Amino acid sequence: MKPRKKFTIKHFNRIKHLFPLQRGNVIYTDYQVMKAMLYALENGGKWRQLPKSYGNWNAIYRRVNRWAKSGLLATIFEYLYQEKLTSMSIDALCLDSTTVKVHPNACGALKKAESR
Repeated sequence: MKPRKKFTIKHFNRIKHLFPLQRGNVIYTDYQVMKAMLYALENGGKWRQLPKSYGNWNAIYRRVNRWAKSGLLATIFEYLYQEKLTSMSIDALCLDSTTVKVHPNACGALKKAESR
């Protein structure tokens, strides 16, 4: 995997106009959250394994989750792609899951009474 270029404040300044105005008691800036999100994406998206230097993983996750639900992340990545600031584009999303059907007895279902 080719390492990504370091995300700097100079890069962030080109996209900061896309972010909503922060209100209330905000612990992490949008720049800090973007850096943490990019680190998590680069390392497999494991929020709980986010280094302490990025801040509380749950607070970062909640902010990124709000951005994703509101469509802000899609807007940001589309803008970065159009401005040729990144070669990454979001064309498809794939979730991988494995399921195995199990016999009802394996799940603790009641067994039929024996006939004598």
